[in-house]
Amino acid sequence: MVVDRRGRFVTQREYPRLALIATTIVDRRLTLAAPDVGTIQLPREIPATSSQDVTVWQSNVRGFDAGEATARWISAFLGAELRIVRFDRSRQRTCNPSYAGDSGAHTMFSDGYPMLVIAQASLDDLNARLSAKGAKPLPMNRFRPNVVVAGLDPYAEDHLDTIESDGVTLRMVKPCVRCKVTTTDQATGHVGFEPLPTLSSYRRSDALAGVTFGMNAVVIAGAGRTLAVDGAVNAEYRF
Repeated sequence: MVVDRRGRFVTQREYPRLALIATTIVDRRLTLAAPDVGTIQLPREIPATSSQDVTVWQSNVRGFDAGEATARWISAFLGAELRIVRFDRSRQRTCNPSYAGDSGAHTMFSDGYPMLVIAQASLDDLNARLSAKGAKPLPMNRFRPNVVVAGLDPYAEDHLDTIESDGVTLRMVKPCVRCKVTTTDQATGHVGFEPLPTLSSYRRSDALAGVTFGMNAVVIAGAGRTLAVDGAVNAEYRF
């Protein structure tokens, strides 16, 4: 996660150019690459003494600082004094029990939940609405889901209880309220207008004070297993 001098998280909301950073993992080592600043490999082992307080929204957790070279790299790329931290598991970040219940679900530096599920048909429906008003269709990466499910009706994920694939079970716990990151082209970093105006015309949630697209999910079985692309999915709906 990228943080400012106070240890508070920063994202594409403040720095859309973060979309241009490419990542690769080889032998459990993370390499970052970005235009004009080249590549940098984050250290595999970070001294425990580098752990510091960091903040994600209202969550106060800990992060291991990735070092001066990494800080210089990200600061040069974004033109601000920033650093990169890795999550310190010594202070667990629990998901909001108002939605996750007593599942014990926890996450790290994500907005609030470890998984995001979207039906492919939901994006197809949104893109049909965009095309009808003369706007360009959008790729799924605008919404950054972990799991995309084919074969569901548009927005059927809103009504799912669980999905299961190869021994991994995810429970849908909260609609995902979308922010202005969805207006950022992930290939160029250019910030536009859609899809928020279109989504607001039919996906507005007064209860959540925003527009929703996709469902936040937690893992309730199969933690540590691997989900395969094109794997069969069993879906259970809420009644």
